[in-house]
Amino acid sequence: MHYILFYEVADDYIERRAAFRAVHLALATQAHQRGEMLLAGALADPADGAVFIFNGPTPAAAEAFAQSDPYVLNGLVKSWRVRNWNTVIGEGSTPVPSL
Repeated sequence: MHYILFYEVADDYIERRAAFRAVHLALATQAHQRGEMLLAGALADPADGAVFIFNGPTPAAAEAFAQSDPYVLNGLVKSWRVRNWNTVIGEGSTPVPSL
């Protein structure tokens, strides 16, 4: 199953993230190397959030990532949430049954 982790970031996120960026990226790299995180990136124009795509049997990896992310722990992220994503096309998706 796929899960999307959504971040809503603070207004001063861009100015404050440099101090925490190396640890944030290291955590993301580790999650990717374990096969939990498939894609991740910040939203642009406006830079008001970020999106992370996770793969696994439960949302636990996405939730654990957010709970340990220095962006969350230091208030750069105003809120976060994880949503189940029913994928039907692409690698690792659950195909649509034939009619």
